[in-house]
Amino acid sequence: QVQLMESGGGLVQPGGSLRLSCAASGFTFSDYPMSWHRQTPGKAREFIAGITSTGSMTTYADSVKGRFTISRDDAKNTAYLQMNNLTPGDTAVYYCRRGASAWGQGTQVTVSS
Repeated sequence: QVQLMESGGGLVQPGGSLRLSCAASGFTFSDYPMSWHRQTPGKAREFIAGITSTGSMTTYADSVKGRFTISRDDAKNTAYLQMNNLTPGDTAVYYCRRGASAWGQGTQVTVSS
């Protein structure tokens, strides 16, 4: 079955960096666009970054543009989110998504001094 497993979250100080990974299984990874989303308590889940199935195009929410980078490694069936210059406003549970359907279980990112 389709599985998406996020990892790499944790506690980081403001200005720091983290790289999230999304390990995929149960489907042909290279056939699907992938995206990252995040959610804080009481708020709707928001899109933050997406990458096409070929990796040729990426899109970002304005809130993360210039700080976050999405990428993929089809040989490893893994999508990544490099997050730099983190702020407390980036604190959330981060989810990866396959296309417009499957979600991972999420990984917590906390930015605090």
